[in-house]
This record gives sequence, structure tokens and C-alpha cells, in this order.
Amino acid sequence: MVRANGITLHTQRLDPPGPATDGRTGPPTAVLIHGMASDTMASWYFTLAEPLSRAGFPTVLYDLRGHGRSERPTTGYALDDFVDDLAALLADLDVTGPLLLLGNSFGGTIAFGFAARHPDRVAGIVTIESAPPIPEWMRRVRERLARVAARLPRTGAVTEIGARRGRIAAQRAAETHRMLTDTSLAEELPASPLPATEALAAIGCPVLCLYGGDSAVVELAPAVRGLLPQTRVVVLPDQKHTVLIDRPEEVRRLVFAWLAEDCSLDLAQPTTA
Repeated sequence: MVRANGITLHTQRLDPPGPATDGRTGPPTAVLIHGMASDTMASWYFTLAEPLSRAGFPTVLYDLRGHGRSERPTTGYALDDFVDDLAALLADLDVTGPLLLLGNSFGGTIAFGFAARHPDRVAGIVTIESAPPIPEWMRRVRERLARVAARLPRTGAVTEIGARRGRIAAQRAAETHRMLTDTSLAEELPASPLPATEALAAIGCPVLCLYGGDSAVVELAPAVRGLLPQTRVVVLPDQKHTVLIDRPEEVRRLVFAWLAEDCSLDLAQPTTA
């Protein structure tokens, strides 16, 4: 547990095998940022965290404020709060070298928000089912949170989710209900002040955006490419918003290929989780 930006964040570091580096001469530190509400750092731990660490990346995972085992304040859920948390966490962990930011869903938006503030620190960005903090994406976030906040309190809603999608999905739905009840997340996050378009467009590092072909989020890919022309967009056919969990081996293959081709990092692709 790490105290950062006034709250306690559940954090895990995975050190790569071999001699330690100073964070400047080896691969950048990989920071994995999970999505909003029903997600935790576990989605990265079981998919990309260990492969990245084995490939030589110092790797940092953490639960966002209000999520998982991190502290849950009642307020403080604007985009700036999440970016501040990330900056403070890295400072506390003495991570001072280049960063590879990986974000799932809204975790990708946090990554772009951090890079807009600190473009010189970020060597690459990977997002899955995400977009930079642009008005259209934030509108969708607002509508999604509103639907979830209206649905989950209904009698039998969590049981219905469990019947359709299993026990773990029901547990996540129940936890999301508690979070939305206990915090101002649903009100604060959609009303977040957004970075200036110029600051987002100034992000110059390589970017990889993965989308599920059956997810509505893929509709934002042209806007992302328009804002950041260096972005490589890959669409995985027949996949929905949960592509990280549903297709982890393909996600790993695509990420490591991009690291080699767009970031010029000579890394062996992992064959197992």
C-alpha cells in the first residue's frame, strides 16, 4: 500500500529478471492502469503484467482510487484527480525514467491525460477500448455511468447479471453499486475539466489503440487518429468491450509486435501468460 496524493493506493511492482537498471538505460517502466467502476488491476495482472516484466520492463500496477483495495474517498473523482494520483504514485515509488503507459477502457484516458501534462516522460501509450479525454468520449462515459447507476439499484439486477454472466460478474456489479452509492464518481467524472486539444495533440510518442469490432468504442478510432496521427489502430473482429479479458493472447501478441516495430524495442514475444 502506498500513500500518494493524500490517499492510500493498493500497488504492486514486478521487477524484471536480471540485474536492476536505473530506469533510464533499459526498457521504460510499464504502468498498467485499469478501467472505471467494475475493473481492478487484476485484469492486467493476469494478462500483460508478468509478460512485460519477463521481457525486461519494470512493471507497476495499482488500483485506482475507490477501486479494489485502494482507499475510497467520498469525493475526488474528476479526471485530474486520477492523473494527480498517478503522478504522486510514481514520485513515491521513485520512478523517474521513461514510461510505457497501458490503459484499459478509462485507464487509457488517464494515460492520455498524464501524457498531455508530461509529454516528455511518456515513451509509448497502449490503450484497449479507450480514447483520449475528448468531449465525445466523455459524453459516452457520462451516459454509461448514468445507465449503470439507474440499473443496479433495481431489485434483482445483480442476480440477473449473475445468471447471465456468472458469479464474478455479479460480484463486480455489486461492488460497482456500492462505489456509485458511496462516492460522487458518477457526478464528478463526467463533469471533469478536459485537457486542451493542443495539449493532447502535442503527445508525440508512439500510440497503439486496440478495439473490439463489436464494441461501440471503435467508432471513436477516426477521432483518435485525427488527433494523434501516429496512432496504430487495430480492430479485433467479433470482440466487445472486454477484449483484454476475452483475447489476452492476441492482445499480448499485438502489443509486443508494436513495441518492436513502432518503439524499436527488441523483445521476445511471450508465448504464455
